[in-house]
Amino acid sequence: MAETTKTFKPSLGLLDGTMIVAGSMIGSGIFIVSADITRNVGSAGWLIFVWLITGFMTLSAAMSYGELSAMYPKAGGQYVYLREAYNPLTGFLYGWSFFAVIQTGTIAAVAVAFSKFSGYFIHELELTPDNILYQSGGFKVYYAQLVSILLIILLTYINTRGIEGGKWIQTIFTVTKLVSLFGLIVFGLFLGANGAVWKANWTDAWHMHSLTPSADGLLSNPIVGLAAVGAVAAAMTGSIFSSDAWNNVTFIAGEMKNPKRNIGLSLFLGTLIITVIYVSANLMYLSVLPMDQIATAPQDRVAVAAAKVIFGHMGTYVVAAMIMVSTFGCNNGLILAGARVYYTMAQDGLFFKKAGNLNRNAVPGWALWAQCVVAALLCISGKYGDLLDMISFVAVAFYALTVLGIFLLRKRAPGMDRPYKAFGYPVLPAIYILLAVIFCIALIIQKPTYAGWGLGIVLAGIPLYYVAVSNKK
Repeated sequence: MAETTKTFKPSLGLLDGTMIVAGSMIGSGIFIVSADITRNVGSAGWLIFVWLITGFMTLSAAMSYGELSAMYPKAGGQYVYLREAYNPLTGFLYGWSFFAVIQTGTIAAVAVAFSKFSGYFIHELELTPDNILYQSGGFKVYYAQLVSILLIILLTYINTRGIEGGKWIQTIFTVTKLVSLFGLIVFGLFLGANGAVWKANWTDAWHMHSLTPSADGLLSNPIVGLAAVGAVAAAMTGSIFSSDAWNNVTFIAGEMKNPKRNIGLSLFLGTLIITVIYVSANLMYLSVLPMDQIATAPQDRVAVAAAKVIFGHMGTYVVAAMIMVSTFGCNNGLILAGARVYYTMAQDGLFFKKAGNLNRNAVPGWALWAQCVVAALLCISGKYGDLLDMISFVAVAFYALTVLGIFLLRKRAPGMDRPYKAFGYPVLPAIYILLAVIFCIALIIQKPTYAGWGLGIVLAGIPLYYVAVSNKK
């Protein structure tokens, strides 16, 4: 029988926490999603606005979470906050959604992005959707999916060996991708910038219109009135996905040194760094590429198109290497943090019992492998892309509920120790909740199928909760 330990080892400092926040946020999104955003809003001003409003929401939520993390410095993070602010059912619904789609779907999508871009360097594998490894009837497995699964297995294994290995991977890869992204931005703004392109992009920069590729080129359709809210919401699904996972550091509170201080600080520093980089990257795109080229970048790879202008043909390989580094580090952070939620749920008797055990390396090994299996199945299913369209709706809805929990806890437990209080309370948290509600409603109107499926996955957790409670009794 494998040796186990009963408690986590606090071994992560402020730098480690900040690297987990920043590293988990930067995956493949910033290199790709600006194409879809541009097709939704059609102009430079609105492209930057989408990234700014996403950054504002992310920062506001992160600073609000600082108060909750100081009140409940425990493994499980957001699951614990929802459980304490509302009830165990609300916490479970978040944990279930997290296991079914939010974390595992993101892990699958990021791993697939890694495999696709590794094809630039490993030509023999031909990592394309056309190269099938195995087929039986309608079921197909591609080489790209196999590489994705092997990446998830490798990072899961490393993280079962203890927090130290995952910590060093996170720090090294996050620093590398921050430096390389910063370098791409600087080279783009100072070497690849074209004054005529910049001027053309910012001419009539606030005329919102959708851009639809066709055989005759891009078709432009003006967007007016309330339709603009829906267009911004649809555009923000990409920017929010790119900025998501900032809350991963809250899940590992049990392994943070001085969590009451360091989690809140790492949330602020990590989200601030990434917001600045994301906005700067899009300003760089606008200085290098005309709007129509951003909207029609091959396979939405805007960064590759920009890098070709900056570095020539070698730009393709530069960005491919950056995305491989970025997605490798991102998935490490996602895998490391996610299992701590299932561990805490199991401790509450609301998840598989074995997920509540720590192995001899003081990490939830069984929970890590369970997460690995689900993420691998999502890779094979080929449905991770559809799942990710639901993630923005589900994730933002739970973020809004969690921030609202600050108001409830201030009223219900005014005397509870709060070493750190939400910045700008009550104004900033209230603005965040309002923006989140508007986003979710607009997304229901704009993409009812995806929002409906996302809500369906959450509600499917209700009978599972009562089954878990019955088994617990």
